[in-house]
This record gives sequence, C-alpha cells and structure tokens, in this order.
Amino acid sequence: QVQVVESGGGLAQAGGSLRLSCAVSGRIFSLGWFRQAPGSEREFVAAIRWNSGYAYYADTVQGRFTISRDNNQTTGYLQMDSLKPEDTADYYCAVQTMLRADLTIRERYEYWGQGTPVTVSS
Repeated sequence: QVQVVESGGGLAQAGGSLRLSCAVSGRIFSLGWFRQAPGSEREFVAAIRWNSGYAYYADTVQGRFTISRDNNQTTGYLQMDSLKPEDTADYYCAVQTMLRADLTIRERYEYWGQGTPVTVSS
C-alpha cells in the first residue's frame, strides 16, 4: 500500500508563487499532479519519472510550473510561479506503482492524495 499526502496549498495573488509538496511512502515509478476546478474535469498538470527525473507538463503550465523530487525520492514538489486566476483549483498528487507509458491519463495512476486547494486572486 502506498500513501500519498499533499500539502502546501493556499491563497496567492496573480503573479505570485506557491509550492506544493507530496510525501510518498512505498516504491513508485512516476508521480503526477492533477487539478480540478469547480464544475470541471480533473486535468493533468505535470508528471515526473521517479528514477530518471524526466518531467512532462501540460501546455497550460509549461514555463510557469516546475515538478521535481527530493534526492531521497520520498517527496515530490510542484513549484508554481506566475500564477493566474485560472490556476485556481484543488490540486491532487497521484502515483504510478508500475512503469506505464502514459503520464497524462488519470486512470493510469493507482494511488491519490486527498487534494489541496489553491486559490489565485486577481
């Protein structure tokens, strides 16, 4: 059983920054961040291959968000810069416990955190 716990959400002004953390127990192959705004589907934000550090981003956050992991490979991060009001959503961390080709489809992730809210004011 893998546990996934997010933290770090909160309130920021447009143009500001927030950093989300995702503590992971157990062996994983990839970690992804998704977000869900009210009335919308949960969408892919970014993902990282846990061993290689390869990162992949949605077009909407490319160049503004950075996904990373610590050297002990126990915590993943999502650094969010140049925030926009449209980034407002609940953010979820999820992990893949087997090697999968696709990083962007939420059904390919086996374990999820509880979500953390991010609100960006204009």
